[in-house]
Amino acid sequence: MTTRSITDRLGGLAFGGDYNPEQWDEPVWKEDDTLMRKARVNLVTVGVFSWALLEPEEGRYDFAWLDAHIERLHANGVAVDLATPTASPPPWFTLTHPDALPVTPDGTRLTHGSRDTYCLAAPAYRSAARRIASALAERYGHHPALALWHVHNEYATLCYCEYAAAAFREWLRARHGSLDALNEAWGTAFWSQRYTSWEQVLPPRATQWHKNPGQTLDFRRFWSDETIAAFREQRDAIRAHSDRPVTTNLMLPAYQNLDLWALARELDVVSSDHYPGSPGLDAAADVAFHADRVRSLAGGRPWLLMEQGTNTVYDGDRVLGKEPGEILRHTLGHIARGSEGALFFQWRQSRAGAETWHSAMVPHAGPDSRTFREVTQAGEAVARLGELAGSTVDASVAVLHDADAWWALSVDGLPSAGLGYHKELSRAHRALWDAGVTVDFAHPEHELNRYALVIAPALFLLSDAGAENLRRYVAGGGTLLVQHASGCVDDRMQARLGGYPAGPLRDALGIRVEEHRPLRADDRIALSDGSLGTVWSESLHTKGAETLAAYTHGMLAGSPALTRHRFGTGQGWYLSTRLDDADYGALVRRLLDEAGAGAEAPGLPGGVEAVTRHAPDGRRWQVLINHGADAVPLPEPVHDLLTDTTAHELPPGGCAVLRRP
Repeated sequence: MTTRSITDRLGGLAFGGDYNPEQWDEPVWKEDDTLMRKARVNLVTVGVFSWALLEPEEGRYDFAWLDAHIERLHANGVAVDLATPTASPPPWFTLTHPDALPVTPDGTRLTHGSRDTYCLAAPAYRSAARRIASALAERYGHHPALALWHVHNEYATLCYCEYAAAAFREWLRARHGSLDALNEAWGTAFWSQRYTSWEQVLPPRATQWHKNPGQTLDFRRFWSDETIAAFREQRDAIRAHSDRPVTTNLMLPAYQNLDLWALARELDVVSSDHYPGSPGLDAAADVAFHADRVRSLAGGRPWLLMEQGTNTVYDGDRVLGKEPGEILRHTLGHIARGSEGALFFQWRQSRAGAETWHSAMVPHAGPDSRTFREVTQAGEAVARLGELAGSTVDASVAVLHDADAWWALSVDGLPSAGLGYHKELSRAHRALWDAGVTVDFAHPEHELNRYALVIAPALFLLSDAGAENLRRYVAGGGTLLVQHASGCVDDRMQARLGGYPAGPLRDALGIRVEEHRPLRADDRIALSDGSLGTVWSESLHTKGAETLAAYTHGMLAGSPALTRHRFGTGQGWYLSTRLDDADYGALVRRLLDEAGAGAEAPGLPGGVEAVTRHAPDGRRWQVLINHGADAVPLPEPVHDLLTDTTAHELPPGGCAVLRRP
């Protein structure tokens, strides 16, 4: 089952959002019908936070209200993405099962009154979740309005309770086999932590000082597996009664409580939520970062944007409104990179509750508003793009992404607080985006030969298999950039001995790192090519690599900072410091030139995005998005699907979807 089965059912790409009719009354429902037709809405997510209404008391279900709304939507030509409501248990559940409430690392048991007040490992919660998923599927599994199943919402909240502890111990038994193996993996000879019975092993709760890093990493792996098991239970309960595709909405980009590669493999359709973390051009780059990651998690298959903020851009402790035209530009940014449509949270802005001020397709001001007019414009645009359904996106450059490496950089006791996984991952993508290059993400152990260039921005943890895979990639003709503080620990969080990084990768890079030398927060270190390093530096020796830039002062004066090694038929580059943004961008452009991986549409000015979707029959569509304030002439007149006319230029802030021969 794929996104194509959804778009076939819809007759085109998806457009709509979360719909919560239970918050409103009949006059509003009638207006909703009219406004959804006007905005070209064809898919809504229903029931995400409706557990208290669907099951008002344990074991007693009330589906009459949902029946009515699904029938009304169906009559109005709107299909349903039906959710299981398990992200927000009702008050009766937590009153009956207080032991299923989540516990924080410091031992505080949280109380009901928000969302996500449950422990995924609690038997009562898992049982209740399976029951309601099964009940919904039995009732609606073959309803003609149903296009997609939506399990839960934005997994996964962590818990450190006794249920979590017991499940963690079982997971550790399966992973390590014996206490001796566990003690060896976690290095428990340090600080007198050796375990002599399984009952002594706990989650990494609040403690006096640094937690054991191996324990912390294994707990994150365990919780990801526990979450996936919980998802499978609901998915399988649904599949017993329904043949429609099943998804859950991944939460990106910076929320990393899951191994997203592993969860994505369990989904019929990969879907995700996205809320930009900064305004302006940064938001546009963040859209591309999110979309490229989700498409990669989907294995290159089309995917679905399940949520985006209609008029919401986060900026630290503030929620900003989008600028005129950004609703369409962000929507097309996701579609350009493989989404089979665009949904929002939510259809109508709530008048009460914890997310009263979360933007929506129909704002508090009503349909006579800039927001709704732009939503309608976006809906009309998406409705014109049905022929893109099922097409895919190709990339010749990959950025490596690994949950283990992310979690490894979140443990206690690292040499510098400036080492951050997400910021390095997004920074690598941003440099490529600025260069006009479409990017895939890949795991270090994936097959990489199809990529001309691979960038490894933050592989602090690298498995033996990953190191050997990267060695093969370079030997086989690939161009690889490995950045500072990489390959320092193995997959048990144990330090690599004899120098960094891992042995096979040292061979490919032709270097050996002897010593890490983190920089103070405000330090800059000059390199011989005029660039500046921050955060980190390293004492390294070349073992066949050539030095392209050296440090110029301090104890590292004259030592290599940037190296290149010709290995096999490829090149292994190593950067031992964190360059300033401009210098890093220049290095990435140099690597693109060396690898022969050019921009998607050479010659376009900065701030103009170009991505091509490809159909199996050879058809192509180029999506152009102008984030700038000036018109951009096109090299040749081309038919634009958005206007159904021949396009000669891209207006300021404008978009085009060009049908290429």
